[in-house]
Amino acid sequence: MSKYTAKQIHLVSRPSGMPSQENFKLLEVELPVPQQGEVLVKNHYMSVDPYMRGRMRENAVYAEAYALNAVMYGGAVGEVLESADDSLQLGDIVANGAAWQDKFVAKANTMSKLVPFDAKQLSLYLGTLGMPGFTSYVGLLKFGEPKPGETVFVSAASGAVGANVCQIAKLKGCKVIGSVGSDAKAKWLLEECGVDAVINYKTCGDLSKALAAAAPDGVDVYFENVGGDHLQAALNVMNPFGRIAACGMIASYNNAEPAAGPNNLMLIVGKKIRINGFIVFDHDDMREEFLAEMIPWIQDGKIKSRETVVEGIENAVDAFLGLFSGNNFGKMIVKFD
Repeated sequence: MSKYTAKQIHLVSRPSGMPSQENFKLLEVELPVPQQGEVLVKNHYMSVDPYMRGRMRENAVYAEAYALNAVMYGGAVGEVLESADDSLQLGDIVANGAAWQDKFVAKANTMSKLVPFDAKQLSLYLGTLGMPGFTSYVGLLKFGEPKPGETVFVSAASGAVGANVCQIAKLKGCKVIGSVGSDAKAKWLLEECGVDAVINYKTCGDLSKALAAAAPDGVDVYFENVGGDHLQAALNVMNPFGRIAACGMIASYNNAEPAAGPNNLMLIVGKKIRINGFIVFDHDDMREEFLAEMIPWIQDGKIKSRETVVEGIENAVDAFLGLFSGNNFGKMIVKFD
């Protein structure tokens, strides 16, 4: 009999509109003893991300739906407590897909051993060095194809993905305009990240006019995280042959019914705009290139990271819900110890 138990968060009903605490349940379960090829891991950090909302739908759009009455999953970083596999040893740090639980038993080949460049920054492997940072890199460079001197517009610009897009675009010689929902986030992007202009979409009035004023020469690349009025504004201001890297559209994730879309989509034809939707998991061939550039940028202070850290698995649902009201500043992380 195992000497370990785990706390897990299960999805117990599918949300209609904005999720609530009633859709989730915190349970404590006994873990099995690791069998040959398995390891027991204690998670130190887990990630909550907007894409998880889509997995709560019965007909998930781009990722497998979470099962009801079962533990959810996602990105996490943990430490091996017991190993029955030669590839991982006691104390090894591993990236895994077993978020929403503080401990778990799984096959060793389902996780990746990390050799962190800084043991005090393990959470970076869920943010700047993890899926959000990789998403930024792939989306901007492969699908946005920014050229030095071009103008890049980024929605949700202080978030886990957006902030990295802004800084990578600056490192590639672009003018960068970000959209955020608070003056504090705007201040950080301007003063710490070197963004050229920031729009507070909550206070600017007409977003298209505000973007046009910030980008008098037009926008060449739009990194799409929001949708709705942000996409409308971007299309209005984009230059001919502009490129849109469509990462997500958080404005519509909790809609119980589909909302009306932008009414200017014909501009895609007239301006010959290219839109690429993408899922980062399709582009693992770029991971080594990403880490080879990103780690030195971080070490040299050229990439800044912000995190909102919530303590305890019992507060993980609150952390997730906070993504949709802008409670996070940068990457939202749940810390387990």
